[in-house]
Amino acid sequence: MHVSIVSHDATWSQKFSDEADRIWETLGQNVSAIHHIGSTCIPNIRAKPIIDILVEVSQIERVDDQTECMNELGYEACGEYGISGRRYFRKPNHGGQRAFHVHVFQSGSEHVLEHIAFRDYLLAHPDIARHYSDLKTKLIANGVSSSVEYQKLKAPFIEASVADAIEWSRHRY
Repeated sequence: MHVSIVSHDATWSQKFSDEADRIWETLGQNVSAIHHIGSTCIPNIRAKPIIDILVEVSQIERVDDQTECMNELGYEACGEYGISGRRYFRKPNHGGQRAFHVHVFQSGSEHVLEHIAFRDYLLAHPDIARHYSDLKTKLIANGVSSSVEYQKLKAPFIEASVADAIEWSRHRY
């Protein structure tokens, strides 16, 4: 998949909200929370125009029984897709481009904690968010075009920031 990043789009928040409502209705009582994660929820930074949604559920195994319901919403089920304990879905827009990634984890998962801490850390530290945006812009400007290479080159920044974010989140209340 070719990587492209764009300036922040103010409509992403509403698109997340609308899609979250559909997902909540589809997965029902198993859902305990739905979060907007990823760069599309951070104002003023560049992002791939794909909205990442984190869904917390009480029983991850029940999601497997609800795959057909997610398919009816237009999602492709991808199983764990490299992360143990996750159920991953992706959905294209009307033009066939990916529009949504849904990451489903059981509530209490360390992955939930990491995603939420990273998001909240970037929201609370606009200078770090700007640095992340600049890194992504530089990668694209330097010719990085494959999704695998893009993710690999961002990984050191993300890993360091997640560690900082978790430490920060422990002391913020």
